[in-house]
Amino acid sequence: VQLVESGGGLVQAGDSLRLSCVASGLTFDDYIVAWFRQAPGKKREERDGISCIGISDGATYYVDSVKGRFTISSDKAENTVYLQMDNLKPEDTATYYCALDAGSGSYYEMVAQLRDLYEWDYWGRGTQVTVSS
Repeated sequence: VQLVESGGGLVQAGDSLRLSCVASGLTFDDYIVAWFRQAPGKKREERDGISCIGISDGATYYVDSVKGRFTISSDKAENTVYLQMDNLKPEDTATYYCALDAGSGSYYEMVAQLRDLYEWDYWGRGTQVTVSS
């Protein structure tokens, strides 16, 4: 499985961006996808999960810092997950990664998994988002 993120860039506070995560090589139909971000100067193990989506049931979850501003969605036919980011703030500056895990559990299991980056099987290389004030 390969994941490729795109859509990052340099924007001003209040602007919007839409990130895409395209998956290829999938051999299963049921999986969950998450977006993590790694702020400048932070280590990989300090990546924060910010949102996730269950591909089969469309269930979504957001952490408080992005709730109401970011929207995760999926196009299963295109094996693509999007992250619409509105009203961007300078503190959103980070490298954004998508991650994928095969299968699905309960909604609560998906939310718990977002808090542990080591639970995710596949990762993209990231796309940089920089928000200037």
